[in-house]
Order: sequence, then C-alpha cells, then structure tokens
Amino acid sequence: MADPDLRRFGAPPSLGEIEEIAHRVFAALPAAFTARCEGLAIRVLDFAEDETLAEMGIDSPFDLAGLYRGAPLTQKGAGDFAQALDMVFLYRRPLLDWWAEEGIEFEDLVRHVLIHEIGHHFGFSDEDMERIEAAHDD
Repeated sequence: MADPDLRRFGAPPSLGEIEEIAHRVFAALPAAFTARCEGLAIRVLDFAEDETLAEMGIDSPFDLAGLYRGAPLTQKGAGDFAQALDMVFLYRRPLLDWWAEEGIEFEDLVRHVLIHEIGHHFGFSDEDMERIEAAHDD
C-alpha cells in the first residue's frame, strides 16, 4: 500500500508547458522592466545546440539553463531596422535539474532565468539583475 504522505509526481513539464509558464511569468514582470522588450521572443528547447555550447566553452549541456541571443539595447541604434530577432532561449532539461536540486518553485526558477537573460538584452550586469530580482521579491 502506498504511503499517503508521499508526494505524487506527474510527468515533468513539456516544452510547450514551460513556454506557457515563461510567457505568464514575463507578463507578470514589472512593466518598467519589460516595456523595452518589444519583439523579444521566448523559445524553449530541451538543450542548447552543440555549437552554442562549444562557442561558450561549456562542456555539459546541463550547465546552460538560459541564453539571450541578439544585440543588447545598449548597442542598438535607430538605424538597426534589419536587426536579427532578439530571443531568450530556455533549456528544459537543465531547468528541470536545477529545480530538482534547489527545491524552489518552478515558476520562480523560470522568472529568475528570464530576468537574467532579459537583463542581458538591456546590457545589465549580474549585480543589476540581482537588484531587480530582490526588488521584485519585496
């Protein structure tokens, strides 16, 4: 007989479910933070591509949970109409491992990674992003 005190686990969130979570989390971020994110796309993959990992000098695909691709706003000019699409990639399997190790709410983890990656879009330092997260937690 199963122990009634044990948690019952279902399947981990799918790529589509994580994308839905990411869009919901993004919509809940402060408008002052997201207002300049027009055209920013969010994409969820199981892992980063091998080329991306090699480019970043990362050996294990589990060591990259998110990535910003595009030109930071600090480097864009008014004439950059043909700029490639700005994207935040979230990587499902590393996120799930991080979540299992930390024991935090999954949406909080997605929020943390989104803030960090969107912060790169703004050209913020890691310290700037930590202040944004701390202010949002209050």
